[in-house]
Amino acid sequence: MSQKRIILAMSGGVDSAAAALLLRQAGYDVSAVTLRLHRETDRPGICGAGDDIDLARSVAASMGISHTVVDLCGLFRDTVMARFVSEYAAGRTPNPCVDCNREIKFGALLDWALDHGADGLATGHYARVEHDRASGRWRLLRGVDRRKDQSYFLFQLTQFQLSRLLLPVGGYEKPAIRALAEAHGLRNAQRPDSQDICFVPGGDYAAFLKGQGVELTPGDFVDESGRVLGRHRGLERYTTGQRKGLGVSAGVPLYVLRKDLERGTVVLGPDSALYTRTLTAARVNWIAIPSLEGPMAVTAKTRYSQGEAAAVIEPLPGGRVRAVFEEPQRAVTAGQAVVFYDGEAVVGGGIIE
Repeated sequence: MSQKRIILAMSGGVDSAAAALLLRQAGYDVSAVTLRLHRETDRPGICGAGDDIDLARSVAASMGISHTVVDLCGLFRDTVMARFVSEYAAGRTPNPCVDCNREIKFGALLDWALDHGADGLATGHYARVEHDRASGRWRLLRGVDRRKDQSYFLFQLTQFQLSRLLLPVGGYEKPAIRALAEAHGLRNAQRPDSQDICFVPGGDYAAFLKGQGVELTPGDFVDESGRVLGRHRGLERYTTGQRKGLGVSAGVPLYVLRKDLERGTVVLGPDSALYTRTLTAARVNWIAIPSLEGPMAVTAKTRYSQGEAAAVIEPLPGGRVRAVFEEPQRAVTAGQAVVFYDGEAVVGGGIIE
């Protein structure tokens, strides 16, 4: 692919700033865009906040790169935030970064870039893209820095999106990226990485959901036999595997096993009851293969922070998939992403049912 004019999604962090340096070193004509995604929580240190935009503008100026702010607040609210609210209200624990990547960063922003004459889009994600001549498909690979690898969050990208995507920092370790930014005098070279969900102030999901009109209805904590153990403060406050903040006294540590939306109960039990060998997933997207026609051995991650585990995946009706793990997996959670790998390559993934 011959790409010369690239739109870079510049967040204000060091990774996208270093991506600009690497792109220019490679001979690309680079322009920076920062997304305005929300105004409800315009606070320092989060993706899309006002200080991010100001810092990105300043860093771009220091490199002599043009900078534009693109306002996608409405689309972000109607897609990412709306799905976050509806998923929690349905008893699941969503991952809004996956939806943002699909709908916003590699959806609407890529469309904007192409409409404005760019050949492609670049970001500061720690992953890699390559074209596989044998299969004719674009492949998504892990970042070289396994501790920072973000391929898990990109599993829903399409072949078209991958064909227009550059990920310059994916071939580097994080310390090398910071050193590159430091060597070029960039003011964000040592800026800490963002952690919070950008539109949830202080990580207080319950307060955010209440502000969006979700009624947090109290109900019973019960054990696996249905015996009442105490009262909870609304299903939306809890997620599978949670131990802290339950307020239930027992002779053994108790964890959230699941939420029963119909009965309005939260089922608690011992850690041993959190393990399962099977899951099903929907909203499946395939990258390394056009479709799953039969059983396939893979490794899989059920959360970004968890390690991979050997599994066999097989197709189900309606485009869904079943994964059977060699070893039981802990706290598999409805609404989270499961991503399948074959060596360095992302095979595909889906949303856990």
